Amino acid sequence: IDRSIEFPMDAWKKLGDLGLLGITVSEEYGGSGMGYLAHCVAMEEISRASAAVGLSYGAHSNLCVNQLFRNGTAKQKEIYLPPLCSGDHIGALAMSEPNAGSDVVSMSLRAERKGDHYSLTGNKMWITNGTVADLAIVWAKLDGKIRGFIVEKSDSGFSAPEMKGKHSLRASITSELVFQDCRIPKDRILPDVQGLKGPLSCLTQARFGIVWGSLGAAMGCYHSSVDYSKSRIMFEKPIASFQLVQNKLAWMLREITKGQLLAYHLGRAKDEGEAKPEMVSLGKMNNVDIALQIARTSRDIHGANGILNEYPIMRHMANLESVYTYEGTHDFHNLILGRWITGIQAFE
Repeated sequence: IDRSIEFPMDAWKKLGDLGLLGITVSEEYGGSGMGYLAHCVAMEEISRASAAVGLSYGAHSNLCVNQLFRNGTAKQKEIYLPPLCSGDHIGALAMSEPNAGSDVVSMSLRAERKGDHYSLTGNKMWITNGTVADLAIVWAKLDGKIRGFIVEKSDSGFSAPEMKGKHSLRASITSELVFQDCRIPKDRILPDVQGLKGPLSCLTQARFGIVWGSLGAAMGCYHSSVDYSKSRIMFEKPIASFQLVQNKLAWMLREITKGQLLAYHLGRAKDEGEAKPEMVSLGKMNNVDIALQIARTSRDIHGANGILNEYPIMRHMANLESVYTYEGTHDFHNLILGRWITGIQAFE
């Protein structure tokens, strides 16, 4: 799917059959009710095979589905959650814009009240699943306040052209969303969230998923390195017998294990309602950083073969290059932690 740039439609329904697409949703609405820790273990394992599928999975279940479950009306939940949890529908969440990524205050998408509906005008950018999604949770400003709207793919005035030419996360569909006087019925606004709280909670949720997804990619590189080093013969010996190679493998295992311990602690805190945004920043910053280093070390172990798509190394490395900067850059998460440590904000 990475070679063909193909969204995994067949696998999507299987994820639903396994109960993974509604893993944090109660059984009342078609979910499996296993909680955040279980969700992120699933994210880790899916991303071990493909971080692109892990990204699409997280955008669907961690952002769209979870936002509906937490902030939707009973009727909205009854209508939308069962097909989303089963895999019959694909979900997306739209916050980033061409001139406003994490800077949600600068959001320019506008909603207006017009009789029996709302009208949305503007654009969103870098939206995972946007082109293939059956519905999206879209953040827009209504009377100067940020509100969430449920947009269906068939809504008048809505289109979602796919963004082409990516070298990273190729099997995850990334889209621009275009709203031209897009008509949204009044019963499709999320009633219980407004202002910065909604989109900022989505940022934290997305970063929380990345804590685990990046580890999955690191695990994929590690396992490939172990297998390759045992089978690759140099100077009449497997390279796994060389001290420097063993040292690299031991370092990978050490960093993955530390990252997992951090992630498991964070997952338990999330289930108990005690996870703070700074904890998520620490996890995202650390785990993506070590995952990218592991991918590069793994490429070194694979030698020239590491650049071939027969092996997963360059795919994981390219995907992690994107993850390093999206949902808050490495440097920005350092500054979030610096503010928490010192009580002094060093950024505008």
